[in-house]
Amino acid sequence: MQTLDLTIIICFLAGMAGYGIWQGRTNRTTGDYFLGGRRLPWIVAMLSIVATETSVLTFVSVPGIAFRGDWTFLQLALGYIVGRMLVSAILLPVYFRLGVSSIYEVIGNRFGTHMQKLASSVFLVTRILADGVRFLATAVVVEAVTGWSLSASVLIIGIVTLIYTLSGGIRTIVWIDSIQFVLYLFGGIVTIMFISANLDTGLPQALGSLAEKGKLTIINNDWRLFSEPWAFFSAFIGGILLSFASHGVDYMMVQRVLGCKNLNAARKAMVGSGVFVFIQFTVFLLAGSLIYLFLGDIDIQKDREFASFIVNHLPSGLRGLLLAGVLSAAMSTLSSSINSLASSTVTDLLGGNASLNRSRLISFCWAAVLIGIALVFDESDSAIVILGLKIASFTYGGLLGLFLLSRSEWKFHGISLGLGLLAGMGTVFALEYAGIAWTWYITFSVLANIAVTWLTENVMRALSGNN
Repeated sequence: MQTLDLTIIICFLAGMAGYGIWQGRTNRTTGDYFLGGRRLPWIVAMLSIVATETSVLTFVSVPGIAFRGDWTFLQLALGYIVGRMLVSAILLPVYFRLGVSSIYEVIGNRFGTHMQKLASSVFLVTRILADGVRFLATAVVVEAVTGWSLSASVLIIGIVTLIYTLSGGIRTIVWIDSIQFVLYLFGGIVTIMFISANLDTGLPQALGSLAEKGKLTIINNDWRLFSEPWAFFSAFIGGILLSFASHGVDYMMVQRVLGCKNLNAARKAMVGSGVFVFIQFTVFLLAGSLIYLFLGDIDIQKDREFASFIVNHLPSGLRGLLLAGVLSAAMSTLSSSINSLASSTVTDLLGGNASLNRSRLISFCWAAVLIGIALVFDESDSAIVILGLKIASFTYGGLLGLFLLSRSEWKFHGISLGLGLLAGMGTVFALEYAGIAWTWYITFSVLANIAVTWLTENVMRALSGNN
């Protein structure tokens, strides 16, 4: 990095930390710290959702998908929009009617505190494993594009994120997330503009050339639905269920809309986030396609296409802005994970009995765990990294099935619900072993959870002689 790039990054990091400290003075209660006093503007909540689900891996991988292939990734994003509509129609009304601080209180109200703690524990384990190793993978990318060491990348991102997360709470996080979203989306737009200005042909001609090569194809007409994840119905349905689960039963995502003032605002934030994710993916896919034209069909390490372009071809200043975008994507996911882990711990495991200072201490402990995971392991621990990145797929279906069962009028024993949850998660292992496309994991996991729960409940009632 040159002096200008380093100056931009230092100013960015200092600005994020300073804003968090300044905002921290507005927090008086745990309700302020975890839900922003339920006064978050829906637009800010919406952009925060998008920033939270956009990790550095997404930031650098989506352009790589277009560089190596086409735009069929957008089929998944179409499903995301529909999935969030389902969340808004089915789950958000329940959360706002009950006025919950944690979505797992719904499980506690319906099935008892033991099931609430079990659901929360599944969430905590999911977030620790998934975000701990995602943070590691993020640091690897930051190391590649900045030249910092892996441990330095982990500590710089972790410490700055920790400062504004502990000081400001969720209100600061969502505002900073919104700023970070604008920053890295601007980075994608800058890339498009830079390449367009440096191609021999104009942008319309470039798009025509890409279309002739099949690089702009969106719909995959492959009918191998259960073995090809990018076949249209496989990707579209998979996107619906993935978004329904991740944004409906993962507290890290739902926390943002719970901070909105009412259900209508929460619905706008939830559905709007799906639309903005689609726009974001389109921008980065276009950037990846144009990088393909700019660099030619050369051999670059997978998922390093965008990073290579930033480091080797952007001028100083623009490079600094793009590197700040990379850091933004890293920090937004980490800050959200820290706050949601602490909030679920306080609400679900401690029964809401925690002061503001104790809540901050719990946040600090979870941050230390996530940073520790990234420091202990390294990029050579491929099996651990893969597990961490896949862990959400193993648990989302089970949790979604549990929430859907809570909408029924039947009374279920804890044993039935627990076995159903385990069956839902175990189904994913079986599907992966059988070679089924990952886009179907959540669908079959939900079905297995509900089926095993109902079957076990009926067997238990028959054995006890109850109808």
